[in-house]
Amino acid sequence: MNSLKSDTRKGISTKKRIVIKVGTSSLTYSNGKINLRFMDHLARQISDLKNRGMQVILVTSGAIGVGYPELGFKEKPTYLPYKQASAAVGQGLLLNIYEHLFREYGHVVGQLLFTKGDAVNSKRYLHMRGTLLSLLELGAVPIVNENDAVTADEIKIGDNDTLSAIVASIAEADLLIILSDIDGLYTADPRKNPEAELIHEVPQFTRDIYQIAGGAGSSQGTGGMYTKIQAAEICVRSGIDMIIAKSSLPEVIERIMAGEELGTFFKGENVHPQLKKRDIIIGTAVKGKVFVDLGCRNAILKNGSSLLPVGITGIEGHFTEGDTVSVIYENEELARGITHYSSDDIEMIKGHHTKNLKSALGFEPPYDTVIHRDNLLVMK
Repeated sequence: MNSLKSDTRKGISTKKRIVIKVGTSSLTYSNGKINLRFMDHLARQISDLKNRGMQVILVTSGAIGVGYPELGFKEKPTYLPYKQASAAVGQGLLLNIYEHLFREYGHVVGQLLFTKGDAVNSKRYLHMRGTLLSLLELGAVPIVNENDAVTADEIKIGDNDTLSAIVASIAEADLLIILSDIDGLYTADPRKNPEAELIHEVPQFTRDIYQIAGGAGSSQGTGGMYTKIQAAEICVRSGIDMIIAKSSLPEVIERIMAGEELGTFFKGENVHPQLKKRDIIIGTAVKGKVFVDLGCRNAILKNGSSLLPVGITGIEGHFTEGDTVSVIYENEELARGITHYSSDDIEMIKGHHTKNLKSALGFEPPYDTVIHRDNLLVMK
């Protein structure tokens, strides 16, 4: 076990928003029973990060692994409806344990169940991101899992390694830590090649890395090294650092955050914040136009402001909440973004100050902004 502190990892201790992913093999024993000792260890370390002022999102596997023994199965079922039934039972059991453990350490948790559709549909993405960030802002620990109870193979994200990277990207996290039953990325499969060496750092991601990734991992889980490399590519391209490390190491999270050279470190690329928004905004069809005045134009371009109702002069097209729209000033496209309001609602609130939105709409406004700056891509 290497206890040296790497110069390239010195900045890890300053990270503010961390996503931690744990696999089924870490959460359960080989007989499918829950590893309560590990879960307590995990909750305590995350709680300590929270106490230091960090924001932490936990992406957890294990719903199917925890649920199938409760339904009388001796091994993980292969029949999809049985998997979904196992997940329906396991999700409740798993969250109940997490809730109890985190409460013992003084923290509140909130469960979020995602599907691939939540990440690629702009409206659901908007709500997904909003819920995640609100939980963090309010001091809770979001606990995320794929919604295995209702997803089918064609819409599944596929494994929680990929899910954790998507969550890290959506939340604009600083670091993703994937905890598993392996030490990290090796030069070859260590189960087959005794000469294989642990790669401590990947300073630049290349597609060649996939060539040394093997197949699936343990019988309990679904993700092997290949899915972890997929997760690393998502993170690196999004400007997020990522570490793969062995979950059973004592105080593994604490030691990683202290800069100790554990596992494999993937260095995130230097990505401009605006580019992180490009895929979700540019990748969807523009459904309408929102015209703004000079003051709004300057606020967006010079101050990095959100789009507020008071600066809107008109709209074009019919669109709904969650659609991508263009922001226009005098026939010039300034930006594109995901709108919180439909075209009908914007017609009612355009030109109004935030304090007057309730009277203009006739109900309590769900958002102060028409397009929040986090969901606004400046085109100029």
